[in-house]
Amino acid sequence: MSDFYQDGVITNFHNLTHRKVEELEYDLQVFSGRRSMGLILPSLFSELEGPALTHIVDELTKVPYLEEIVIGLDRADRDQFLFAREFFSRLPQRHRILWNDGPRLKALDEELKKENLSPNEPGKGRNVWFCAGYTLASRRTSVVGLHDCDIVTYSRDMLARLMYPVANPNFHYDFCKGYYARVADGKFNGRVGRLLVFPLLKSLQIVYGHSDFLEYLRTFRYPLSGEFAMRTHVLNDLRIPSDWGLEIGVLSELHRNTATRRICQVDIADNYDHKHQPMSEDDATNGLQRMSIDITKALYRKMAILGVNITSESFRILKATYYRNALDMIDSFENDARMNGLSFDRHSEESAVELFSGAIMEAGQAFVDTPSEKPFIPSWSRVQSAFPDMLERIHEAVEKDNEGDV
Repeated sequence: MSDFYQDGVITNFHNLTHRKVEELEYDLQVFSGRRSMGLILPSLFSELEGPALTHIVDELTKVPYLEEIVIGLDRADRDQFLFAREFFSRLPQRHRILWNDGPRLKALDEELKKENLSPNEPGKGRNVWFCAGYTLASRRTSVVGLHDCDIVTYSRDMLARLMYPVANPNFHYDFCKGYYARVADGKFNGRVGRLLVFPLLKSLQIVYGHSDFLEYLRTFRYPLSGEFAMRTHVLNDLRIPSDWGLEIGVLSELHRNTATRRICQVDIADNYDHKHQPMSEDDATNGLQRMSIDITKALYRKMAILGVNITSESFRILKATYYRNALDMIDSFENDARMNGLSFDRHSEESAVELFSGAIMEAGQAFVDTPSEKPFIPSWSRVQSAFPDMLERIHEAVEKDNEGDV
């Protein structure tokens, strides 16, 4: 069952939960004959030491339809990479680990840096970008999914629901975004989405005027979710941020490159929880404060690309507008919580809004102060234009790391 938003251009699949995972996986196995499927897992080494990723790998060992799993491994030395090879070895699917801190990939990264074609900072975006390059080089999949490695409540039916709309050859979708209710332990989670992104999108429209792009973003039930699937060819032209703005950046690129009728979203979980970031009120380089600044900058960049005149003076108006809208939403969330028997800490909610208000100004100042900042990692199409053999060399480096001595 599906419903439609924005004159029917974005399809929302919200009622796949009644189907058993075995039924979905049977269909996906059939689909794999025409659309081979892969999965990208961006990971920090520290996540290999926690229970979430261990459980995720246990679930993935039961998935019958994946042709390939590509794991991006950050912050790992040689011994930790060898540990990762053993950790993932129980996966029955073909799998490859990108040792992003290893000498082979670092050498290729240095070549790219000389031509200003490398990500300018470490982070999830950089990890995903290199994984996308290897996926393109591997040429084993026509559909690829991606999800985080810190999902505490992971089950393999989440992946099946995510992949289904894009893998089904009878559907016309190029991209699918996952969503879910952010409720756990008797309270609302998802503060950055609830208390920053949604009131900010509304406020941007009030301050800068109607925007098809902002309306498009507002149709997504959870734009910050780290779970999405796409036709592999989409990876060629994606220009994504290397920071916490990755998810907003991907949706922005889809808006630029893909007809909205070929984009959908799907309810992938009744229950979802993952590692929670600290607020980091005193440190703008970490936690939710860093995340909120990066996400807000990603929105400013996209608005500027669309021709919106974003000035220092307008940020103060935007901050005040956001603050009022966010407080109004807190009222609604509190009522919703009481109706559903959830606990609700209004002080904590308003403290988060105050933090995010500051992030709006911080991001605005950073946007104004660094007009020449390179906001996106170059697309792989551009990289291949400068280095026609780069994908093949990345593929060779990864194969040697996974199968030979390191």
